[in-house]
Amino acid sequence: MPATADAAFTDADRRLAQAFKALGHPARVAIVRLLAERDECVCGEIVDDLPLAQSTVSQHLKALKEVGLIQGTIEGRRTCYCLNPEAMRALSEDTGDFFDALSLSQPSQHCC
Repeated sequence: MPATADAAFTDADRRLAQAFKALGHPARVAIVRLLAERDECVCGEIVDDLPLAQSTVSQHLKALKEVGLIQGTIEGRRTCYCLNPEAMRALSEDTGDFFDALSLSQPSQHCC
């Protein structure tokens, strides 16, 4: 994408798109829900709750961590994951702002 086109998007739009992309898989949504319920989990505990292999769960955790929605603390050979509260609050605000700005009235008669 040309630099001029990228400048047309706000930081909030970029953050929202990255977060939605990271949450674009049901396993990642399930991981976020699980971390919200438990406050923190090691990868093995997440694997126990999802019908996925450990390597697959690790890939999903990596995708969520790369955009900052979750964070991990290394404890010996294990990594303990939790939600990043600041990033989750920003996502909530950005999502609310996004939907608040949309005109969600009935479509015109000309819309298919």
